[in-house]
Order: sequence, then structure tokens, then C-alpha cells
Amino acid sequence: MSGFRRLGDRTVHQGYVWEVAVADFEAPDGTIFRRDIVRSPGSVGVVPLVFDAEGQPSVVLVSQYRPPYERDLIEIPAGMRDVPGEPAVDCGRRELVEEAGLAAGEMALLTEMLPSPGLTDSVCSIFLATDCTPVERQLHGPEEEASHILHVPLVDALAMIERGEIADAKTVIGLLLTERRLRGG
Repeated sequence: MSGFRRLGDRTVHQGYVWEVAVADFEAPDGTIFRRDIVRSPGSVGVVPLVFDAEGQPSVVLVSQYRPPYERDLIEIPAGMRDVPGEPAVDCGRRELVEEAGLAAGEMALLTEMLPSPGLTDSVCSIFLATDCTPVERQLHGPEEEASHILHVPLVDALAMIERGEIADAKTVIGLLLTERRLRGG
């Protein structure tokens, strides 16, 4: 154990998905300190992996506007776990249909990552989707309605990470773990 202890917290804002709490803690040396915490139901990301006729791996990515950054970002299909009680894998399947218009035959958990542990208690489950078949997209909101689907060879997506064209954490982690899995690691 680290020796830290949460003394209590209070909600200062309750939004549609997130809650902001102010929490008091005690350090091992007895120091009392306060932190703001964004409480989140978590999220999922899905790496849709497809193969061309020659067996070369490609991924399906989404380019969509992200208001906090005021620009389009290239990401794996993803979304908030905003349906109470919905398992992460089911949320991932739903988001894959909504954003990419794909139904996954198989879903395998790649990892669960902590996107910003100094700020939020959020956990992002990242899945690998294979045996995908096209279905009708079920877009929600103006950002998704204006989004674009990108079919990118995996090797090119990895190069986009190196060039800084893909900077979203869940997408970087998901693509790197997918490449590693394909190499047998």
C-alpha cells in the first residue's frame, strides 16, 4: 500500500456523462491535500483490422472534429460507456457500428489503459475487432455526422504515428498493440 488515504469528496458538478469532485487526501507523512477528480464511466476504443486480397493488414480509422482541440483528429472508433450496465465489449461493438459501419465477428481485449490518471478515474478498454462485415453506420451528433472513414494499411498508420498525424493516446496504443499481436508478441 502506498500509505495515502482518501478522507472524503464532494461533487461540485454533475454533467451528462462526467462528474467533477473535489477530494481530500492524507499523505503518508500526515499532510492533507486536495485534488479535483473527473469521475467517468470509462470508454472503449476498437481497432478494426481487415486484410486485403494479398493478406496485408489494414485498419479502419475515423477522422472527426474534436471540440477541445478545435480540429479533426484521426482515431480508432471509440466512445463513452454511457449505457449503464453495458459490458465494455458490447459498447465497443455498438461504437464500431455507429462510427465505422462495421460489425465485428470477433472482439479481443488488447488492453485497458488509464488515459489521464492525474485528472480522471476513467479507464479505456481497447479491443481488436476482426472478421468485420459492413453494416449501416448509426451516427450520433454533428461531429460523427461530419466524420470520415479512412481505410489505412497498418504500416501506413504506424508511420502516421511517427509523423505526429495520429496523436490520440488510445489510437496510438491500439495500433501499436495490434502490430505487436500480428508479429506474434
